[in-house]
Amino acid sequence: MKIAQVAPLHESVPPKYYGGTERVVYYLTEELVRQGHEVTLFASGDSTTSATLQPMVDHALRLNPDVGDPLAYHIMMLDKVAEMADEFDLIHFHIDGLQYPLMRYLDIPCITTLHDRLDLPHMAPLYHTFNHVPVVSISNHQRTPLLFANWQGTVYHGLPLALYHFHPSPGNYLAFLGRMSPEKGIEQAIEIAIKAGMELRIAAKIDQIDQAYFEKNIKPQLEHPLVNFIGEITEKEKDDFLGNAYALLFPIDWPEPFGLVMIEAMACGTPVIAFRCGAVPEIMRHGETGYIVNNVEEALAVLPEISRLNRQQCRLIFEDLFSSQRMAHGYLNVYQQLINKHALPLITL
Repeated sequence: MKIAQVAPLHESVPPKYYGGTERVVYYLTEELVRQGHEVTLFASGDSTTSATLQPMVDHALRLNPDVGDPLAYHIMMLDKVAEMADEFDLIHFHIDGLQYPLMRYLDIPCITTLHDRLDLPHMAPLYHTFNHVPVVSISNHQRTPLLFANWQGTVYHGLPLALYHFHPSPGNYLAFLGRMSPEKGIEQAIEIAIKAGMELRIAAKIDQIDQAYFEKNIKPQLEHPLVNFIGEITEKEKDDFLGNAYALLFPIDWPEPFGLVMIEAMACGTPVIAFRCGAVPEIMRHGETGYIVNNVEEALAVLPEISRLNRQQCRLIFEDLFSSQRMAHGYLNVYQQLINKHALPLITL
């Protein structure tokens, strides 16, 4: 199958540091190539891939100080995708809805994975307008605000089995990995750690939009001896950071569409303590891969129970449900369904 993968240009594929969507695009692309498909990746020029790379900008936009409006580069990328469309059996977009008007004029099957929250005010009118556009969800819960959209399936994120190593013995610190933003629950993670008397190690990206929040709400708390702020870390550094933790804290306060860090922790054998929001109950197995709680007090109550969980079982559940091979299989099923529909002859009455 000849497949185009169209990635956001904000981060490289894979990202050097933080970047969930670009990381998933990378794992999917590499697995499709491994399975013998011809894949063309539209991404930033500093991306690394086994596929054919179509570089749309020299460097990823987030870390490029010379970039003005990121939208301009994505528009130019869509023009290139349209120019090359006849070379593919299917085009897979990962850039939200920017391509929807273009898809009306492409005589080729297209699919879009929606990677973000869908409960914002502009989403319903957008998908009422483009209700013909085929889309994929990354969890069933993610669909809730847009049940009327043209859903083609749910495909969970997946990671290569060899990406993270199983760590059989827990460490003595709690880990937080994610964006430094209120909805990710960093303040709640700090509260849990301090009340429990355990060290919290924070590996977090600070976006410009969250800088003021960090300065006001988080930076003063970094003076506490139990709070250790590391900053952004690389993929390689995640293995030890997550694998050597006692548990990962995921006290989110937003409709999380998936939560990639949860399966990254599972891959290391590290249990997760997560708040009951969004897709958390769909991705987690309460009492097996960690605990799902409703507040800080419940998180503190289950902390002693973490040591009783089987870390090997966490790893096995990851291997069974969240491998990149399983993710690619799910997308290939969606691709084939769309290609079959596209090939059906029109029936005129």
